[in-house]
Amino acid sequence: MKKYFLSVVFLMMTALVGGAGAEETKVGGMTVDEIKSALGMSVYVQGGYTYNFTDPDNQTNELRVFDHEANSFTLDLAQLVFTKDAPVGGVGFKLKLSAGETAKWIHATGLGEFGEDEFDLTEAYIDYVAPLGKGLKFRFGKFATMHGAEVIEAKDNMNYSRGLLFNFAIPFTHTGLMASYPLSDKLTASLYVVNGWDNFDDEGSSKTLGLSVSAVPSEQVSLILNLMNGRELAGDISSTRFLADFVGTVKPLKNLTLAVNADYATQKDIAADGSDAKWYGVAGYAKYDFSDLFSAAVRGEYFKDDDGVRTGTEQSVKEITITPEFRVAKNLIIRPEYRHDWSDEEAFDSGTSKNQDTIALGVMYTW
Repeated sequence: MKKYFLSVVFLMMTALVGGAGAEETKVGGMTVDEIKSALGMSVYVQGGYTYNFTDPDNQTNELRVFDHEANSFTLDLAQLVFTKDAPVGGVGFKLKLSAGETAKWIHATGLGEFGEDEFDLTEAYIDYVAPLGKGLKFRFGKFATMHGAEVIEAKDNMNYSRGLLFNFAIPFTHTGLMASYPLSDKLTASLYVVNGWDNFDDEGSSKTLGLSVSAVPSEQVSLILNLMNGRELAGDISSTRFLADFVGTVKPLKNLTLAVNADYATQKDIAADGSDAKWYGVAGYAKYDFSDLFSAAVRGEYFKDDDGVRTGTEQSVKEITITPEFRVAKNLIIRPEYRHDWSDEEAFDSGTSKNQDTIALGVMYTW
């Protein structure tokens, strides 16, 4: 499967760079663009380089999940996506196949070896919109989480690196069933029952339940509240995990976007002293579009891991990231980035430093 996926991506990119007239080349009487549209197909490629000023002996950017390799060029992601929106009374789907360094760290339990396998079945689901009222949507399969302000693909975030909350506070994907209904033009609610956090295989009879409410009171404001609760430790049905996640986005000016993300989570009876463990944090974002070709974004975060169950160390950690963005060609984004992380514990450079500074250059292309 992995070899097939990489072969398809290679053929697609070969067609892409084959010349200015590649999209006019016909296959079976259809142009490449027509074939892409019929299949709902897209290709995404992302790579970068991150330099760590401390030059750590383990060549690792600590407390980073995706951009963890220090002083090394990496192919972060090569994705092949097929998607079709479901009309009212009809069926849609999404299939997202991922390869590269990032794919190692987003595996759901039962799909690939975490930290090793460079291929991932990131999303695979079917949508059906029942013709009831405004349209009751059912989604079944494996899908990206509703939690958090960021996503796996850097192109859809304000920054190149992913933040502390995305890395440690929330899950990446779920497998199960979700039902969504637009209560009004400005309010949508979703209920879901899934195998849990990043679980493809069920680890027991208990499921995780979730609620997501999205409100758009105006064109300039978007508010999302997500709640989850369920068992997350195999063989221990009593150790339930609760997560509350809030994301608010405001556009006070046409070219300015502001966002805030807050998370609070607890898990029963897993702290070192037998009490409930908890972790929580907040992130703020700002992005300004100076022109059609250039933007700049800043992110600041605070994350508290009271019991060290998420980061491996009982600590309070903060980070600030500054990310210019250049849109140099159609669908091509280049982002240089500076990031400073600091903790109240020696969490960096193999446990010898309380801070870490990196600069990075990320390149993202969508076809």
